[in-house]
Amino acid sequence: MKIAILIYSLAGGGAERVVSYLLPYLKNRGIEVHLLLMNSTISYDIPKDIPIHFIEKSEGDEHGLLKLLKLPWLAYKYARLLKKLKITHSFALLTRPSYINILSQYFTKKTYKISISERSYPSMQYGYGNLQSKINNFLIKRLYPKTDQIICNSHGNANDLIENYKINASKITVVHNPINIDKINEIKPDTSIFQKDRFNVITVGRMDAGKNQELLITAITDFPNVHLFILGDGPLRMHLHTIVENLGISNRVTFLGFDNNPFRFLKEADLFMFGSNHEGFPNVLLEAMCCGLPILTTNCKSGPDEIMKLEDPKTDDIMISDFGILSPIGNLELFQKGLKYCLENPEYLQNCRTLVIERAKDFEKETILNSYTQHILS
Repeated sequence: MKIAILIYSLAGGGAERVVSYLLPYLKNRGIEVHLLLMNSTISYDIPKDIPIHFIEKSEGDEHGLLKLLKLPWLAYKYARLLKKLKITHSFALLTRPSYINILSQYFTKKTYKISISERSYPSMQYGYGNLQSKINNFLIKRLYPKTDQIICNSHGNANDLIENYKINASKITVVHNPINIDKINEIKPDTSIFQKDRFNVITVGRMDAGKNQELLITAITDFPNVHLFILGDGPLRMHLHTIVENLGISNRVTFLGFDNNPFRFLKEADLFMFGSNHEGFPNVLLEAMCCGLPILTTNCKSGPDEIMKLEDPKTDDIMISDFGILSPIGNLELFQKGLKYCLENPEYLQNCRTLVIERAKDFEKETILNSYTQHILS
């Protein structure tokens, strides 16, 4: 039994972190596992004796049309490599590697099981009406039905594939994201960046339009005692810096860049804020909860309401849960209302700190990785 795991890179991100967990887990179970990448960035620690293969070494800023045109060539190269390595199970994470994984069967005699991991809410991620969205919607409808198995990381994006892309439900299973609770618990908190006389809020995520850090930055403008710390990097980094400068709040927003150990800061903040427009299953919310952080998040599709056990979603008001507050997507007024509630109710936040830690235990790494393995190898 030989497993190939295909992902674009191991740069910072939720899917990449899952791969960093899966690799040693599979290896320790005596399974031969190969990591296949399309970019040389590796930001997570992985076992040194796991073979790494590159089907290309592309740059992250490639034009979308070039990415599309390269799909058949990359699928051919991937198929050849699978044949050479005698792979029995091929598992791909994220959309473009999934396309390549599925297309590979047309370039070789298929002797391996094809599994892909859907980690976003496709109809929203590709719901902008532009050419990129139209192409991806077309490819998902045409290619996803040809895979053997789709592992979704939330019930929300599983339902999206079934309802909006007409994918057969029998091909789909849900496995939530894992968190390494033991490792997080071992990390010592770092108080060096925080001011005791401020309400310190923190967020983690790639700086792109979908994550919508602009909402968080704008939300704190009316709260002079709030300081926002942003962990992450991405194409909108300079744009976000400009917004902060134009709002005149450079002294209340700190950009920390990417850090593969955000937990040391999460453990000492007062609140975790998340403004995403769409998600698959935001691991960062679980990681913040494991660090004892109350949550203020948009109720984006999908993930937050599953994680926070929200039973009565609303579109016209904030939603208060045992673990934090949710607000409608992109609604600045209600997001600020949620922040105001947190500031005015410290006893609520203190109660959340205990409950979020208990909730995080439902996503403990070993249980989730065992489920991944069973589905991939079934």
